[in-house]
Amino acid sequence: MVTVRSIVSLAAFRNWRLWQLDVKNAFLYDELDHEVFMEQPKGFVSKQFPQHVCRLKKALYGLKQAPCAWYGKVAQYFIFCGFKVANSDSSLFVKLEPNMHLLVLLYVDDMIITGDDETEISQLRNNLSTRFEIKNLGEIGCFLGLEVEKLDQGYFISQRRYAKSLLERFGIGESREMATPMEPYLKLKKEEGELLKDARWFRQLVGSLIYLTITRLEIAYSVGIISQFMQNPRTYHLDAAKRILRYVKGSPAYGPMYKKGSDFVLRGFNDADWTGDAIDRRSTSGYCFSLGSAVDSWCSKKQSSVALSNTEAEYMAATMAAQECIWLKCLIEDIFSKVDYAVQIYCDNDSAIRLASNLVFHGRTKHIEVHHHFVREKILNQEIELQGIPTYNQVVDIFTKALVKVKFKNFRAALRVVDRKHALRGSVTN
Repeated sequence: MVTVRSIVSLAAFRNWRLWQLDVKNAFLYDELDHEVFMEQPKGFVSKQFPQHVCRLKKALYGLKQAPCAWYGKVAQYFIFCGFKVANSDSSLFVKLEPNMHLLVLLYVDDMIITGDDETEISQLRNNLSTRFEIKNLGEIGCFLGLEVEKLDQGYFISQRRYAKSLLERFGIGESREMATPMEPYLKLKKEEGELLKDARWFRQLVGSLIYLTITRLEIAYSVGIISQFMQNPRTYHLDAAKRILRYVKGSPAYGPMYKKGSDFVLRGFNDADWTGDAIDRRSTSGYCFSLGSAVDSWCSKKQSSVALSNTEAEYMAATMAAQECIWLKCLIEDIFSKVDYAVQIYCDNDSAIRLASNLVFHGRTKHIEVHHHFVREKILNQEIELQGIPTYNQVVDIFTKALVKVKFKNFRAALRVVDRKHALRGSVTN
């Protein structure tokens, strides 16, 4: 979904329109390139050869080969039309000429088309309708469950209808609203509370909340915490999950607002909460990156090993952020222009910054796994630059710990996650 949000961000920056198309029966277009057999359909069994099977010539829904066959067919068509497959994402097709930018984003049988030449876009839509059975949905409205609205000042993305459906589905309609998704400084434990009699309801709730984090980045940490208790969930874990829903009840129409005309520069933040897990003492890494006015990419993830110091935890988090940064740079260069500057990533730990920037061997850090030194290489190559930032301004805290109400709301606003009614009024500040 990062690519989707990045395309929306670019369209907002350039004031491009986003067009949506749907391909009907997409998996039925391509011929199979190897042998697949099936039983004769009921009602059409050959009287002469009732024991024979059929050899498929074309793909069918349900075949594991069908998605790949469809992608090969549509990719071949776009290449014929002068597009190139993006290096960063094989579902993105790009056509760049001196006076024209065209982008097509494919997600199975759904497409987004955008660019700076409406005549070429109209021609492409007509050509696609000639080659495939296409349903032109007009300007983008709902894409993969995301509500994308074009406003005077840019694009607003939310999952408002989906959020409200969750409240009804899981019976939170009459519950009291909460200002934050998790109790501040809460530490969940495996053995606290009674085992749930039916864990499926809890798992369905967590899975639904994970999908909601596509636009609701401020609940990513809380959802990540409760998702660690899927195997043997208890009443205490269920209460924590319900609290997230009670927070969503008070903010169902929140989402990122991508404004036009803002500077289109890649920048990021990273942080870690040292030994934040009370059970295994592993730390939580968090990062976010923005290309324009709002965040395009974010992550809240528990680290794979125990860090022996706060510096080490922050250093490991910086490596994870650097990996995402390199991919985002590749995406920008595919769709926009070459990134000829070192991307600034803000970190609030000076020791971690010095460790990443200093290639001298340190005895106290020799145990750190080799792959975490990836960040050093990227700094040496001047692809990224770690910058210090005061802890009270480190917005990525929202991805690494449960915050108090005032701090949570301030960081949510700083990340440009706003209520739809404010976006419609154009009262979102720069």
